[in-house]
Formats: sequence, structure tokens, C-alpha cells
Amino acid sequence: MDPLLITIMLVSFLTTLIIIPFWIRKTKQIGLLWEDMNKYLKKKNIAGSGGVAVIVGTLIGIFVYMALGTFYFKFEDHLTEIFAIIASLFLVTGVGFIDDLFGWRKGGLSKRSRLVLILFASIPLVVINAGVSNMLGINLGILYPLLLIPIGFLGAVTTYNFLAGFNGLETGQGIILLSSLAIVTFLTGNAWLSLIALCMVAALIAFYTFNKYPAKIFPGDVLTYAVGAMIAMIAILGNIEKIAIFFFIPYILEFILKSRGKLKKYSFGKPNKDGSLEQPYSKIYGLEHLAIAILKKIKPSKKAYEKEVTWLIHAFQIIIIGIGFIIFF
Repeated sequence: MDPLLITIMLVSFLTTLIIIPFWIRKTKQIGLLWEDMNKYLKKKNIAGSGGVAVIVGTLIGIFVYMALGTFYFKFEDHLTEIFAIIASLFLVTGVGFIDDLFGWRKGGLSKRSRLVLILFASIPLVVINAGVSNMLGINLGILYPLLLIPIGFLGAVTTYNFLAGFNGLETGQGIILLSSLAIVTFLTGNAWLSLIALCMVAALIAFYTFNKYPAKIFPGDVLTYAVGAMIAMIAILGNIEKIAIFFFIPYILEFILKSRGKLKKYSFGKPNKDGSLEQPYSKIYGLEHLAIAILKKIKPSKKAYEKEVTWLIHAFQIIIIGIGFIIFF
């Protein structure tokens, strides 16, 4: 598996790396540019919907994996599940891209349309009866594919989109979470899922080189929806829902905090001239705001900067994952 792993990760990484400069140039030509909201001077000059490059890199890596597995390594296991992953990824990417084009400042897709379309993207998993319907000793039968799979898929896609808005945050979180799930699936005997997850990890690493602070390109909903969908699909197909939900604790907390503001409060900080950030509201409506408050309290300078907020949230995610491994393994 080592040559196969190295090959597909390299393909995903290089494909994404090659596409990104082209995408940045093209977005400037067509005006698909967004403001960097955590900068004092909010110039509308950052390429949007960069997640398209990640999706293309991921899919090409998966296709190479399938081709090598079929023609060289002579194994054809799990092709049905892989095609379901590809189909769902295509569908949810389309939803995210439409949402991006409609514009977040204008509300994007309506909440109802977004939910219906994301549920529609889960259909490939439903029709192949993905996962195992036996949970907590109870056989849920037909309820598992018809009810729990769509709900789990919807929950992962929508909540992953909440913890966002800072340079490198969504991308870094995707790298951390999918790498951890790749380890879990490997340890539980689903190495093929590890390879699928690592295709996206490699593409995300390439994207991170452009998306980290100061960002030259933004991921957009097209990326956050796709990463959330991939996390859900890995959890369902690998039958590792419990540990995946535990890893998702930061996003559950983010949803709770966002709910305080009726899901209408933005995650961005309030930038100062020196590049530091203030809390944008009197109350905390997200882990991003909490991170700003913590940094201002513990740092001698009493200043919080964007990249520090991102690092602190990443550190919290890594701690949660570490605890998860201790509990479940």
C-alpha cells in the first residue's frame, strides 16, 4: 500500500498546486473576489471559491487510486462505495459553489434550499445502504439509510461551515480532522477509506500554502461543504460514527454558540489598525470570538492576531482528537 499511498497523495497535491494559480488569475478576470474581513483595510481582492481546486485534486487522486487498484494491484473492492463518495462529493460541491456565487453577504441560498440540496447530495450513500444499521446493539434496519444517513450527512456539512472566516482555519481543520479519521479507519481495518481521506488531505495541504495567513485565496462554501461531506462519508462507511462525533466536539460547541445569536452573528473579529482583533460583539457567538477573548487575557500584550486565533482553535481540535484516541482506543 505504501507506493499506492504515496502516488495518490502526490497526484492530489500536485494537481491542486497547479490549479490554484490558474484559479486565482481567472477569478480576477471574472470578478470572483472577496474581502478579507479580518484586515483593517478590507480590499476586495482575494480569490474566492478556491475549494474548487481542492475538489479537482481530490477527485483525480481518487480516480488514480481506482485505476491503479484495478489495473496494477488487481483489487476491485469497494468500487461501489467509492463511486457513491464521488457522486456525493460532486453534488455537495455544486451546492457549495452555487451558494458562493449567490454571495454570503446577500444570504446565499435560502436556508430551506440549502438544506434540501444537501440532503439530496446524500442520496448516493442512501441508495447503496452505506454503513452498518446496528447501533448501540439496536438494529435500525431501513431507518438507518433513510433517516440517520441523511441527518448525519446534513449535520456534518452544515456545522463544518460554521467554524470559518479566518485565514487557514477551514483548511487546517480539514487537514487535522481527515488525517485523524484516516488513522482511525486504518486501525479499524478500512485502509481503503484511509487512502480516500488522504487524497483530500494532500489536496488541502497544497491549498493551505495559499490560504494560510495572509491568504491569497479563500476556500468558500464549495470547500467547507465538501470537507464536511467527506468527514460524514468516512464516518458512515467506516462505521466509526461515535469517534467522529467526538472529534466534532468543537463544531458542536460552535453550533451552540452560534445558536445564541440565532445563527445570524458572523465569526469575524473586529480589526484594529495594527492588525490585532477585538471581539465584534459584547457576547461570544463562536469559538473564534472565544479565542480572541482568551488570547487578549493570557498574552502580555493583551492583543490577539488572526493567525493566533487560527492556531488556538487548531490546538483545541488536536487536544479533542487526542482525548478521543485515549477514550476509544
